[in-house]
Amino acid sequence: MAQLGARLDGIEEVVGSNPIGSTIYLFCVFMSFHVDILRSESRDRFYIITIFLLLSSLIAAARPGEEVKRPGILGISHMALFVSDLQKSRWFYEDFLGYAEPYNLKRDDGSLRIAFIKINEDQYIELFTDTPKQEGQLNHIAFYTDSAEGLRAYLATRGVKVPEKVGKGKIGNSNFNIADPDGHTVEIVQYESDSWTRHAEGKYLPDARISTHMAHVGVTIGALDASTTFYGGILGFQEFWRGSSSGKVLSWVNLRVPDGQDYLEFMLHSKPPDARELGVKNHICLLTSDVEKAVATLKGRAAAKSYALPIEIKVGVNGKRQANLFDPDGTRIELMEPNTIDGKPVPPSAAPPPK
Repeated sequence: MAQLGARLDGIEEVVGSNPIGSTIYLFCVFMSFHVDILRSESRDRFYIITIFLLLSSLIAAARPGEEVKRPGILGISHMALFVSDLQKSRWFYEDFLGYAEPYNLKRDDGSLRIAFIKINEDQYIELFTDTPKQEGQLNHIAFYTDSAEGLRAYLATRGVKVPEKVGKGKIGNSNFNIADPDGHTVEIVQYESDSWTRHAEGKYLPDARISTHMAHVGVTIGALDASTTFYGGILGFQEFWRGSSSGKVLSWVNLRVPDGQDYLEFMLHSKPPDARELGVKNHICLLTSDVEKAVATLKGRAAAKSYALPIEIKVGVNGKRQANLFDPDGTRIELMEPNTIDGKPVPPSAAPPPK
């Protein structure tokens, strides 16, 4: 018992400097006066077990919970749009822009619900024939990850409303939806090896494609601070540029996905945009090395006879040459070069956000 008492004294020196440690020590001392009826060896065994259990509890309580790490968010998967006339939309995206449609999904009655337009192996435009249920023609935006379940678990720890489990879409990819502060549906996708997406690899990539990469998608943003916290603070997107069309009020903020080069463009506004403005702001940007050549290619296609709008090449506020096209429902498709015209970066705007 003398040796065990010495051990208790030693424990007091270790744990007695904090409230939890003091409580453990006092508990041990208190119990020592209530086990005299036990034989010496039983009493010693009791002390040892008690100390072991209490110290284990202390260590467990003191150890911070393991942080759930965010899996990779690798790039833009797709933008989904409502379309009013699928045949006209197919003309625009397939005949005019040169893309292919690897597959589509039908309703139970046999009517076509979603057409998938392939940009490259990882990026698509989804055309929904449903009646629009939210702002303008935008249905949702989507980013792809290397672990849908890991990202779902991570978002749950950050207070984002997520489903109880990851689902599997009809084309075979793992996915789930969340909502951003402006109410946009954001789909998280993990491409699966047995999905239609991966079965289409190496196919449906015609040379006629006007671009092979969707560099960014733009969506309307009314609450800059909340959206910056959501996309930047939680999802890990990194802001790299902001611009102003007037020099007085901020117009755009660009945030790159944390584990890739694609980016999301915040299209800021001070009042709710009308239908035409929504088509301009909610947009897709297709990268091209030479906008002038791309526009000439489009104008030379047979399908161009049905495109009535002028195609103007201009230099944007970001210093890059670009040309804007509009699909049959007014959604803007921006053709843009990757570099500024003089090779020098344009400084970000210091203008305040809209009020």
